[in-house]
Amino acid sequence: MAGRGRGAEEGEGTTAGVSERLMFAHAVPAEEAPLSLPAPRPPAELLPPGGGTLPPASPTANVGRIRRQLGRVSLPALRRSVAVAATTELDRGVGFLLVPVFLAAGVICYFSLSAEPDLYRPLAAAALMAVCAAVSRSRHRTHLVFMAALFCALGFLAAKVETWRMASPILGSEIQTRLTGRLVTAEAMANGRVRLTIDLISTEHPKLRYAPDRIRLSARRIPSPSGMSAGSMLTGYAKLLPPTGPVRPDSYDFSFDSYFAGIGASGFFLGDPKLVAPTPIAPTEVPFGARVASAIENAREGIADHIRSRIGGSEGEIAAALIVGVRAGIPEAINESMRRTGIYHIISISGLHMALVAGTIMVLLRGAFALFPDFSSRRPVKKYAAGIALISIAAYLIISGIVVAAERSFIMLAVMLAAVLFDRAALTMRNLAISAIAVILVSPHEVVGPSFQMSFAATAALVGAYAGFADYRAGKTTAPPAKRSFVGFLSRKLAVGVGGAAVTSLIAGSATLLFAIWHFQRVSPLSLLANLAVMPIVSLIVMPFAVLSALAMPFGFDGPFLYVMGKGLTAMIAISAWISERSPVDAVGLISIQSVLLATVTLVIATMATTWLRLAAVPFALAALLAIPHVRTPDVLISEDAHLVAMPIGGGELAVNRERSNEFTTDNWKRALKSEDVVPPERFAKDTLDIADPVDLPPGSPFYCSGDLCIGRHPSGAIVALAETRDAARPACGFADLIVINDATAYNPCPDPRVLVVTKRQLARDGSAAVFFDPQSATARPTVRYAVVEPYRPWHEQRKYTREARGLAPYKQPEKPAAAPAQ
Repeated sequence: MAGRGRGAEEGEGTTAGVSERLMFAHAVPAEEAPLSLPAPRPPAELLPPGGGTLPPASPTANVGRIRRQLGRVSLPALRRSVAVAATTELDRGVGFLLVPVFLAAGVICYFSLSAEPDLYRPLAAAALMAVCAAVSRSRHRTHLVFMAALFCALGFLAAKVETWRMASPILGSEIQTRLTGRLVTAEAMANGRVRLTIDLISTEHPKLRYAPDRIRLSARRIPSPSGMSAGSMLTGYAKLLPPTGPVRPDSYDFSFDSYFAGIGASGFFLGDPKLVAPTPIAPTEVPFGARVASAIENAREGIADHIRSRIGGSEGEIAAALIVGVRAGIPEAINESMRRTGIYHIISISGLHMALVAGTIMVLLRGAFALFPDFSSRRPVKKYAAGIALISIAAYLIISGIVVAAERSFIMLAVMLAAVLFDRAALTMRNLAISAIAVILVSPHEVVGPSFQMSFAATAALVGAYAGFADYRAGKTTAPPAKRSFVGFLSRKLAVGVGGAAVTSLIAGSATLLFAIWHFQRVSPLSLLANLAVMPIVSLIVMPFAVLSALAMPFGFDGPFLYVMGKGLTAMIAISAWISERSPVDAVGLISIQSVLLATVTLVIATMATTWLRLAAVPFALAALLAIPHVRTPDVLISEDAHLVAMPIGGGELAVNRERSNEFTTDNWKRALKSEDVVPPERFAKDTLDIADPVDLPPGSPFYCSGDLCIGRHPSGAIVALAETRDAARPACGFADLIVINDATAYNPCPDPRVLVVTKRQLARDGSAAVFFDPQSATARPTVRYAVVEPYRPWHEQRKYTREARGLAPYKQPEKPAAAPAQ
């Protein structure tokens, strides 16, 4: 296996498993040999008559011998053994494999800061580390330390530069305005609405002084697709909203994603948007890049419409997602069933799709070249196939919209295909490291996202496992396979294929498990079964016929291929739904960040080490498992707009204060708090709810609401009150432990410092909140943790400009004066 210095490619010996350079340059004296020593030969008088060897010792004797050997192992000998193993690892190229690890560490350090650093600080740090690394070349260990610090500083600097480069105006407050813009994309969603991405050109009534460059809006309907396409100018009256923050502390940050996607506002049209001109504006008025992007987007939409017309239904939407990356129209029920079964990765164009496209192209070309044996014997047809496959996945990347996941997968696969062109092994840790370095330098913010972490974790685990198995097979003598019947041959191939798919799914799932729990608070208990059932259909039917349909589409012969692809997707949907119905609840709650970091260290050591040092991953793995429950689950969660409050009340139930709550927020809270059912509040007529003695409420009661006040009791006994105004909250000061006031103009009405009061203004400034009650004291003040920390990072700067953050009441349109009576 290449990439870690194995075999002839890295200059290693083929028998001993270590490099010749190590054997000659780093020889160890015999008296310093670490740990493993050859067993001394017994004296001749102790051997059996006629020579030979002694009979095997009893288990008790073996145990005693091992104890004696371990007793002779001293700390200096262990240090020498570690030094020799570390030297071997460096000789095999592990230093290069650690480059993306240190780059990623620097990126994570940057995004973990509580305040935005100046640009000169990471520049100065990188320059200093570079100088120190240069002057310490004669001291090997010190040089390695400074090189590691240099790459950390470079990762930090890359993240800072990207943040500076992506800076664009973000809407500071909710507003309604008439806008005019250029359509970038239009995606038909499963609920019948259309999601539009628009490059904003102008606004009026009112005119925005700090308008964003790009916005994303939804509309009930748009003019016919023939009249409105990418590049068209449209106008309409819309409600614009600033990007929201995390729905709870440590969850997905929409502001962060919008900032690096260049989206400065979202919202919806209050009416139907209208075309300013029936056709795209003159090319001379549009930048060249925008014209190219519009042409590609129109081609994507045209292909997607063609696919939907040929296949139809949900299958057509999934086919359009797999071929051109348009997946907004997939019904949410199918999306959820695929998430529950752990096969949603099939929908997102990623490494799987790129690999299947490249593999199909290479198989077709190699088969075609085999029809011409004279040509194939004289030409490097494998390189020709790899080059054409590289061009094919580049076209696939462009036509799929160049989304980040597909871009990252293209870089990974392009490096591997380029390795084939230069007669290098393709599937190696070295090539994976090159891909990771490229992605980190191009899009550093992806490092802290689930897509980057899970894809590289799975790929590294698979490459490392394959390398270890290849080494095991290379050092094992096997007898020639016995002759089998045709049925036996097919049975063995089928068993090997199923076993390989199971092992692949198990390795990838284990490597990404803690990352999935950290980001999504869910696992797929039946994912192994679902992947074993679905992946053969996707790999052998869906994607190959998708490639064939794409090749035949320009000639109008894609109908049969799309038909077969649709039948494969029908089977995939049916299997996914059947397994999803039988899958247990997948919500697992929160885990500690320490467990994720320890799991990352475990993965790095286990996949990159080639000597006995890989055993160092074992204690980190055990520590990661032990650290999983070391996280405290919030007792109450509060949304950043102060409209929604939830608390677990036992029995897998989550009490909320509103009958109709935000579905996305509620689902996220249910998974984080390990709840299955949502309990709405009980409403009473105004002034009919007796709150004179709320301590009579049983622990774990839902919210009871009357007028502008709701009260509920946590299972710990703490009382939670929700008020619409400060006046409504004042009576609760005598009995509540937590009061949430949905009024930005209100301030703390309670003189008792033990009562925690959270106002809408505080939430507008610091985001959603998690509240924790003291389990040791019923009279202690609750603690609160907010999702956003001041001073703001660039993707949260807009929070300070909202009306709520400034303590202002919601904006109201001025009333028009009544018309004067006629004389």
